[in-house]
Amino acid sequence: MIATAKLMHLRIAPRKVRLVADLVRGKPVEEALNILQFTRKRSALALAKLIKSAVANASEAGANIDRLVVGHIVVGGGPVLKRFMPRAMGRAAQILKRTSHVTLGLEQAN
Repeated sequence: MIATAKLMHLRIAPRKVRLVADLVRGKPVEEALNILQFTRKRSALALAKLIKSAVANASEAGANIDRLVVGHIVVGGGPVLKRFMPRAMGRAAQILKRTSHVTLGLEQAN
């Protein structure tokens, strides 16, 4: 692992973020950023920013930026915000606003 970056408390459900994370796993950094640029999902912008942060961390460590690959990307659940919606006859329904924690690691390509 050359460089890592973490994104905590992203206000998008982990299930939705995993859809986009699966697109870039194992891809070279330039190709991954190109894929995310044309992906019409809300989490694509956050993941692109995370990859750029990891590339900056790798350059600080002295790695060759042209040979970096998205080695592993893990999307986990974060804290859940609980909200309530009024329903009929004085009842209330619970709404869960899920958050995500994303961990990304870059590796050197062979």
